[in-house]
Amino acid sequence: MKTTARYRHRLPQGDGGLFLTDGGIETSLIFQDGLDLPLFAAFPLMRDAKSRQFLIRYYERYIDIARTHAMGFVLESPTWRARVDWGAKLGYSAADIAAVNADAINLLHDLREAHEAPASPMVVSGCIGPRGDGYVPGEVMSEDAAEAYHARQVEAFADAGADMVSATTMTNTSEAIGIVRAALQAGMPVAIAFTVETDGRLPTGQTLTEAISLVDQATANGPAYYMINCAHPTHFQEVMEADQDWTRRIRGLRANASRRSHQELNDSPDLDAGDPIELGGQYRDLLQTHPQINVLGGCCGTDHRHVECIALACKTVGVAGTA
Repeated sequence: MKTTARYRHRLPQGDGGLFLTDGGIETSLIFQDGLDLPLFAAFPLMRDAKSRQFLIRYYERYIDIARTHAMGFVLESPTWRARVDWGAKLGYSAADIAAVNADAINLLHDLREAHEAPASPMVVSGCIGPRGDGYVPGEVMSEDAAEAYHARQVEAFADAGADMVSATTMTNTSEAIGIVRAALQAGMPVAIAFTVETDGRLPTGQTLTEAISLVDQATANGPAYYMINCAHPTHFQEVMEADQDWTRRIRGLRANASRRSHQELNDSPDLDAGDPIELGGQYRDLLQTHPQINVLGGCCGTDHRHVECIALACKTVGVAGTA
């Protein structure tokens, strides 16, 4: 039976209050659970019941934190790599990829049914990654090509009853614009998360203000909100001007645990988990300056310990709503 979206027409994180999301799913599964994830893809764990248990346990750690602190939670699907060209490299057909995207959303629906509480609303989000690498822009697609490319995954999420789409580690505006257009065409709210280098700029060299302004102009303010992810707070906190139109569009943070650059992370054989307590304090400082930010999670190197520290540090900071 097809599951109906619960929050697609009014995302609860838009009304204020703090929402958590998960940390770096791939790095957690590799370094904490000892799993092999070829091509850094988590979606193959949907293949059998035994592997799915790793995903269920992963999500339940974060859900417990959100419920303990009476915070909302955004359930992000393990589908960052679940697209046709990446799937083909792992032996998945186009039909297999469509099925795994739907199955991932169904898994999140099951988790929500089991754990949602009045003080912890849970939003089901279909996660989209870039066509290329999340650290470098590579060959940048046109906006039209990006829309056509990502539309299949967006439609799979919409048909499966996801509440929204989150496009993470976006390295360029053309691809982001294409994803927003595909989401709007499917009637889906969408959040765009840009990744930045140590200088606070996108890998293309664009500033965050340029990137957000370009996407908003091209899509009539299409994204529900923006996020920053896959960078340490010290990489972008200095460019986050307070009380500006473009910074008010940023409502989510999914930072790396490490201060290392993307190249250093790529070249490193170990996992730099940073300091979870320090990271929580850096999130708190950002929220005090930017009170509209209310979706909090992690990216590379972070796990439930980091998100717990973020929740503890930020729970007393006021959050502005948009409704």
